Amino acid sequence: LFLYSPVSQQQFPQRASRCYIGWKTLPAEMISRNNFSVWNILKKCIGMELSKIAMPVVFNEPLSFLQRISEYMEHTHLIHRACSLSDSIDRMQVVAAFAVSAVASQWERTGKPFNPLLGETYELTREDEGYRLISEQVSHHPPISAFHAQSLKQEFEFHGSIYPKLKFWGKSVEAEPKGTMTLELLKHKEAYTWTNPLCCVHNIILGKLWIEQYGTVEIMNHSTGEKCVLTFKPCGMFGKELHKVEGYIQDKSKKKRRVIYGKWTECMYSVDPKVYDSYKKSEKKSSGDAKNADGEDADEMPEVQETVTVIPGSALLWRITPRPAHSAQMYNFTSFALTLNELEPGMERLLAPTDCRLRPDIRAMENGDIDSASTEKERLEEKQRAARRERSKDEEEWSTRWFQLGTNPHTGAEDWLYTGGYFDRNYSDCPNIY
Repeated sequence: LFLYSPVSQQQFPQRASRCYIGWKTLPAEMISRNNFSVWNILKKCIGMELSKIAMPVVFNEPLSFLQRISEYMEHTHLIHRACSLSDSIDRMQVVAAFAVSAVASQWERTGKPFNPLLGETYELTREDEGYRLISEQVSHHPPISAFHAQSLKQEFEFHGSIYPKLKFWGKSVEAEPKGTMTLELLKHKEAYTWTNPLCCVHNIILGKLWIEQYGTVEIMNHSTGEKCVLTFKPCGMFGKELHKVEGYIQDKSKKKRRVIYGKWTECMYSVDPKVYDSYKKSEKKSSGDAKNADGEDADEMPEVQETVTVIPGSALLWRITPRPAHSAQMYNFTSFALTLNELEPGMERLLAPTDCRLRPDIRAMENGDIDSASTEKERLEEKQRAARRERSKDEEEWSTRWFQLGTNPHTGAEDWLYTGGYFDRNYSDCPNIY
């Protein structure tokens, strides 16, 4: 079991309160939200963008949005597998599985991550997985988070910037993760880009919270012209499509080469298009014209249908890592997420002073101290506002530290690009944001 830290496991052994071989936990269980009403806050916000709305800390989870971004890397083994494959179509289907796996941790994660403060950073080095990542909050209004992950053996780079737009629609909150993901497989001189699907949390006011992701995700290989089109399906009237993802890979001549299918909460498979079409025709014929006559409220949590039906001849691309048994009491965190805020003795002197492991409000919430978390969150937000007023007074512009606004060389679109230097460990000019 490797602890996620910028130094080796031998230097800083694991702390017994957090991690043991075979299981992981947080210092305190999830804080109850039963005595709090989100309706009192959101009732005036229907149809509005929520990034400027202050939410009580009880609706958060004890991670920053920058740490949530790092969860894209949970299934990095898929990138390593793609790097090892000689055929570009084979690489594309594994990259597609990675794109799906990168959003799988959102399943049942109904807590809101803390909004990063301007200039906040997060680093994650995994020597066992062969990569390191740095992220920075590069803009406050609009809120934009930039990240850059790189292989320790110069096999790949994965980077992007995300502007999460949140809207409240009465019964649900919809999150649109604006921004492009770019994965570069350096050995193959390939670059893949895509945008993530929309995420919707239902029953914000009343009932059991549940999550669905929907929309079309297009993964483009800019080197070969091959494309993968994935459809994250909305649950539909009777919930039959809940969590389903289906799509196809086409070559540069637009011929379908593989069909991809599965669920973003479970697994993804690949199969030959002719086999897929034949199976679907026989399935449609055997199902007849039977209809479910019982309607139900579209916002009610539908019954989760049976697991993915595997079409004969399919190849497994990815399967989700099971969550720990006590995950529901730990904000529905994955095993990966449970350790992201770990702060080992000795780590603090190596981290940048802006790293979100050092945020007192997140640390207090993780420890179950909701009052301190709320007080610290208000203090930090006021400190940020005061700093903004001072810059305005002096006509001074905020200067990012590790990323710079530029042009994505593969899409031609505006993007935040890593300028390097973070891991040189010179943080003398980092701002005091906490």
